[in-house]
Amino acid sequence: MNEWDSMDLIWLVGVLVLVLSALSVRRLSIGFVLRSLVTWALIIVLTVLAVAHRHEIGAMFAAASARLGIDDQQVEGKTVRIRMAPDGHFWARVTINGVERRMLIDSGATITAISERTASAAEVGEGSGLPVMIETANGTVAARRGNIQRLAIGPLATEDLGVVVSENFGELDVLGMNFLSRLHSWRVENKTLILEPRRDSADEGSDATTAPTRPERRRSAGNDEI
Repeated sequence: MNEWDSMDLIWLVGVLVLVLSALSVRRLSIGFVLRSLVTWALIIVLTVLAVAHRHEIGAMFAAASARLGIDDQQVEGKTVRIRMAPDGHFWARVTINGVERRMLIDSGATITAISERTASAAEVGEGSGLPVMIETANGTVAARRGNIQRLAIGPLATEDLGVVVSENFGELDVLGMNFLSRLHSWRVENKTLILEPRRDSADEGSDATTAPTRPERRRSAGNDEI
């Protein structure tokens, strides 16, 4: 649990204490007080779980929107526009080696991170370099390196993208800065994320619209953040 989650928990406990104080002042029956305690305990537990699994819940909402036909990802030429999801994040429909996935776009993540399930489905093999320690919202986890042959968001495609893989990511897949830095630009306007292709690859005859500007750094050990 990170600092913000701890603050939320402390706030909820404070609310519970205030409620209990109000109930004691009113001298209500023990049965009513116990029922109130159980109700508030359930509310606190559900809130803590929702905070801890907010990314997974966001992915579920994004997938549900897609099934309902809500078009949250649009293509104009080779520019991709993604509307902000109800959870306040941007979720992209991505293909990884031809396998479709919903990925959280996170500019705070230095490197793209995928779950073991996604790596297995997309046949993402072992990459070079030693395992790394990754700082996540739920603490530090160990991850192995991998390499995606081809990743695409609509017409925006790139090859040879380094990733980290761990079963500790659960069902969450994160698209990080090592992908975003290959674009010409990305920005947020009116709660819409706009991804622009590189100018030298925006012609109609070009397939890959992003490419590494320099060889990606491979660290043998140390900490990355997602």
